[in-house]
Amino acid sequence: FRRVLFRSRAARAGAVRRGLKRPRSVAPALPTPRKVAWKRCARINCTHLLPMPELRSETDPDVPADAADAAPAVRKRPKPGERRMQILQALAAMLEQPGAERITTAALAARLSVSEAALYRHFASKAQMFEGLIDFIEHSIFTLVNQISEQGSAADGAQRAARIAAMVLQFGERNPGMVRVMIGDALVFENERLQQRMNQFFDKIEASLRQCLRPAAEAAGSATPTVDAQVRAAAVCDLLRGRLQRYARSGFRRSPGEH
Repeated sequence: FRRVLFRSRAARAGAVRRGLKRPRSVAPALPTPRKVAWKRCARINCTHLLPMPELRSETDPDVPADAADAAPAVRKRPKPGERRMQILQALAAMLEQPGAERITTAALAARLSVSEAALYRHFASKAQMFEGLIDFIEHSIFTLVNQISEQGSAADGAQRAARIAAMVLQFGERNPGMVRVMIGDALVFENERLQQRMNQFFDKIEASLRQCLRPAAEAAGSATPTVDAQVRAAAVCDLLRGRLQRYARSGFRRSPGEH
């Protein structure tokens, strides 16, 4: 049987060589779906390996010098805290305009050439912007009040009280926008706590005046030095408010320190 099978295979091979019989057609092996998917993924995933186009530098020789000079200057980013100070300065400058209406965040942003969202990156609300101005007022005035109170003796308490009053009026004259905050004119439609803070501000001023005037009343031989100091301190504080009010109502023309 093996000999017959060998002869049949040999005969078939000889027939194929002589062209008497066609060989069996073998279909080409197709790649499996897994291989096709792998090659497709390979082509897609390798695209990130292509070189990125080169960016022109500022000293690129292909760019003409005139075009480089005509390019707009890069806007510098303000330092930390600088933008916050710019917002407060712009708000104070807008308050200095005589007869100015209620200031909106849109108008303030337009004055600074920024968006309203840029304002709220530094202040949660407009009330916080006014609180920033109030903080500046309190820090500036009470620093000088403490310096005046520490100077001199108990006998010259009246002179120290006069110096405190003159200092407050001078501060208002040099900062007209702050005057509208001090008298509450700019806080009419704002949060109530802002007006309360300014009321507390004048209460502290009155307390400082009373502290200076009480030793002076005792040195003068007053029978009721506490009452006398309280009455005089309240009168001086009312005078300060009235002078600042007149200064704002006159369009910042009449000086609060004039007699």
